[in-house]
Amino acid sequence: MSSLPKNTPEASPLGKAVAYCSHYAPGLLHPIPRQGKRDEIGIAEGVLPFVGEDLWNAYELSWLNARGKPVVAIGSLRVPVDSPNLIESKSLKLYLNSFNQTRFADIEAVRATIAQDLGAAAGAPVTVAIESLDRRPAREVGYPAGELLDTLDIDIDCYQPTPGLLRADMQAAPVSETLVSHLLKSNCLVTGQPDWGTVVIRYEGAPIAREGLLRYIVSFREHNEFHEQCVERIYTDIQRQCAPVRLAVWARYTRRGGLDINPFRTSEAGFAAPGNLGEVRQ
Repeated sequence: MSSLPKNTPEASPLGKAVAYCSHYAPGLLHPIPRQGKRDEIGIAEGVLPFVGEDLWNAYELSWLNARGKPVVAIGSLRVPVDSPNLIESKSLKLYLNSFNQTRFADIEAVRATIAQDLGAAAGAPVTVAIESLDRRPAREVGYPAGELLDTLDIDIDCYQPTPGLLRADMQAAPVSETLVSHLLKSNCLVTGQPDWGTVVIRYEGAPIAREGLLRYIVSFREHNEFHEQCVERIYTDIQRQCAPVRLAVWARYTRRGGLDINPFRTSEAGFAAPGNLGEVRQ
């Protein structure tokens, strides 16, 4: 029987029983090319309609210091949207756990090692920040600014992405607003396990019909796709159906395996940069 092609979702450790490795093993990282899914939504290679990043927060990060004493920390990892590859989440979990019984001289050695390995996997520089818990790092959790869509009293019967639900009133005066929904749910592309998230949409342009937008967000409920791919699909569908002058979409997904993934896509650098405010379910 032939083996699965390298760097496909099916060849990743997702959905498979995997023995945890507690000694440094960069080969555990599993990159997946972004372009395949971008082809599906009509994004030509090398012509991205957005800028942004995938922000990961790592809550189960530990290693041994030079004397063998454990260090525990939290980290943030920022993968640029123009990197050719995304990094499959379970492989990243396994990779970070491979630090558990590995000695490092100091926290900078850990940061530099992770940045180098993730950059090699993603195919572009990855920004890594690590804070040891003995430094008492603070973490801000709250609700994103914006108007909540979830209280709209509407009927919904569509649970696969349906761009036709989106519409904007091109005859109305343009608006600038931020809309929020906690009802985003999609499923892992490989395992089908549910992924839960909050999505924030900020735009300037013709007013988008809110009931249609909420129906569209809920339409991802039975859709199988990675977090990053879902956000890019939402961005491109809104851009094509509603033609805003400026647009930003970001999602905060609940954590799995000590990691949360928070993709951010925007039409221009600096528009609606979200920072790292934790969603209450994270």
